[in-house]
Amino acid sequence: MNDTPGWASPGSAPSDGQDATVPRPAEPADDSGSSSKWSSAQPPAGQWSPPSAPGAGPSAPRTAPGWGGPAQGGGPGHGWGQPPAAKPGVIPLRPLGVGEILDGSVSTLRAHWRTVLGISLVVAVISQIGDILVQRYLLPPPVEIDPNADPSEALRQAADSVRSSLIALAPSLVITIIGTLFTTAVLTMVISRSVLGRSVTLPEAWNEARPRLPQLLGLTLLLPLMSLAIMTAGILPGVLVGSAAGITLSLLGGLAAFVVILWLMIRFSLASPALMLERQGVLASMRRSAKLVRDAWWRTFGVLALTLLLTFLVSLIIGVPFGLIAAAVDSDGLGGLLTGSGPDFGWPYLIITGIGTVIASTITYPISAGVTVLLYVDQRIRREALDLELARAAGVPGYGSDQPDHTTPGN
Repeated sequence: MNDTPGWASPGSAPSDGQDATVPRPAEPADDSGSSSKWSSAQPPAGQWSPPSAPGAGPSAPRTAPGWGGPAQGGGPGHGWGQPPAAKPGVIPLRPLGVGEILDGSVSTLRAHWRTVLGISLVVAVISQIGDILVQRYLLPPPVEIDPNADPSEALRQAADSVRSSLIALAPSLVITIIGTLFTTAVLTMVISRSVLGRSVTLPEAWNEARPRLPQLLGLTLLLPLMSLAIMTAGILPGVLVGSAAGITLSLLGGLAAFVVILWLMIRFSLASPALMLERQGVLASMRRSAKLVRDAWWRTFGVLALTLLLTFLVSLIIGVPFGLIAAAVDSDGLGGLLTGSGPDFGWPYLIITGIGTVIASTITYPISAGVTVLLYVDQRIRREALDLELARAAGVPGYGSDQPDHTTPGN
């Protein structure tokens, strides 16, 4: 397959850039009566129509959204247009725009809501119960920092506070990783089927995803550990130096480490769908993701950042009312927050906010997973003409097969 990013623009003349020595087609006779091999009986100008049959076939040029065609301003007087792309499932089989990736993710949620919400709801409930129990019984009290301490003592207290925060976040991080593992595995299979316009039940998706769980677990653990190692290498020199200069060095090192981590996480952001759908190992899927993201880092970053912003807003819209209700119900915790002594929220607060978190996670999990998988499909369409294989797998007429098979985007 073609491994070149992008695709050819339609309508470019075959003679563009031709050498002068290359023979060109004869032109019609002009008014001076010069000889020509063209017939004098020519069709009237402006009467040519673009091809309208979808049977242009797999050899037809693949274009980005916005190029001409019957639906985009093609037709008589508008030059040659392109037939509409096949759409057997939630996305058209051509390079996708950002809006189409987001719409495809939401369309998957609507089309397969029983399966999608079933897995995300179960994972969200189990994860939130574990998180509530950890917050209630396992988290150590926060370390207080004396504002009047000298710089060296303040640095030591700050380091202790960071260490305590990391210890407190570790159980929640483990729970989040486990929850993300299951949702990513199952939802990837659901979304890959929805691209082909096929339904899939939760047991079917689980049976397809289960053999890949060990590799996906390795990938899910490797990326955070790699990020932690890079961040530690960035801030450790400043911590060892101490004093005010050490604080500055730690801040600069931490900022540099954050930039490196961000670059790597976007570079490897398509590793999980590559691992699940192409059945590759951990390192092979990371190399595959790096290859797909190459020359498209900023676009991938923009789509993922927009998705993160949208899911954050959805979580905020759902979580804020539950948080206000929980704070009003748990008057002791609210009183501690207002007096500045630190909130000491009890079971009512944790349960009510947990319900809000479950609802938000049930909605945002599928959207995030869908965007990642559709980004992977989009990059393979752009680089490898995966849309032709998907059209054949979906049984679209004119693509070499009229019978659907069980191919997924990774095959």
